[in-house]
Amino acid sequence: MRRECLTIIGTAHVSEESVNEVKDAIYEQQPDVVAIELDRGRYTKLKQQMMGIETDDTISVTQIIKENKVGLFFTSTLLGYFQSKIGEDVDVAPGSEMIGAIEASEDLEIPIALIDRDVNVTLQRALNKMGMMEKTKFAYGLLLSVFGFGDEEDVDIEDLKDSEKIDELMEMFKDEAPSVHEVLVHERDAYLAGRIMQLPQDKVIAVVGAGHKPGIMQYLDNPETIPNLESLEIIEEKKGIPWLKIILALIPITFVVIFFLAYFSGINIAGNIYEFIIISMIMGFIGSILSGSKIQSAIVGGLVAPLTIIHPLLAAGWFSGLTEAKFRKVKQSDIKNLTKIESLRDLWNNNIFRILLVVVGTNLGVSIATLVILPSKVFIPLFMKIFGG
Repeated sequence: MRRECLTIIGTAHVSEESVNEVKDAIYEQQPDVVAIELDRGRYTKLKQQMMGIETDDTISVTQIIKENKVGLFFTSTLLGYFQSKIGEDVDVAPGSEMIGAIEASEDLEIPIALIDRDVNVTLQRALNKMGMMEKTKFAYGLLLSVFGFGDEEDVDIEDLKDSEKIDELMEMFKDEAPSVHEVLVHERDAYLAGRIMQLPQDKVIAVVGAGHKPGIMQYLDNPETIPNLESLEIIEEKKGIPWLKIILALIPITFVVIFFLAYFSGINIAGNIYEFIIISMIMGFIGSILSGSKIQSAIVGGLVAPLTIIHPLLAAGWFSGLTEAKFRKVKQSDIKNLTKIESLRDLWNNNIFRILLVVVGTNLGVSIATLVILPSKVFIPLFMKIFGG
């Protein structure tokens, strides 16, 4: 790639003006290669969309939970929701400017280079870097936006390509979620710049989001600052002391210790064990059924509740949620329909929301049992018998 022959087009991903700008530039300049801000997975989906290919859009919730990708799934779903919602408001489908670039390139028989990092790697690296407070704050902000709370001020989509507006938005994003900003913006700026520099062709048009253009140009001006691209593709395990896991583990450990102390003190604990099991099962069942689950899901949630209280890495909600997923097949249409939700009835009829609600409801019921009912009804009385005589 020759820098003097490089054209970077910064686009708003849901802008009709961006679509026209991209197409016009490709037809006028006829570069050696068109580099687009897509990874292989997103490129394949866009190509299928362009060709009208229908694909099996059933989402395996079971697989998502087994692979421990629940947070990744819901993060990508919510981010996709926002882009789809904006695109619907301005009557431009997300990714339209990339489709425009692909169409113009294919029309002129110009090769296409995919220069973005795998989206799953990007999101997982972002989640791994976030602390618990940052995750909570970020999720809270996303959910508020989903349900229509927050800033209602109209935004001109074309303003999203203005450098001053971009700087302002990026600073706000950095303040709200610095770890996410680091991965989604700075890392990808470096990655995109590095991939552009690796292109063997001389004359290049690169189509990227407007928010990345300043960072990419800065890296291209200072190529020695670009890190090794392979290092940006590694998903590292989080470091540090997992305080939350330690705290969650201490609760069931405390319960087990009290049972053992009572047993070795000669106290008959059979009745207390039965109480523990019954209360746990009832609260798991109630939490699930009140969240609108099928009766089968509630039964499963109740049956596994005692075990999940003792095992800190298990949650009853996942079992009831997996059971619920057997009856409510989640499809891409459920994700798309999130943009069309206008009432509680619409929300209630969305399978993603219903399964998530069952997970949360079951876990809430079991949490009430663990933190309130069981201590007061079972463990504190046992503790008093042990040490109070």
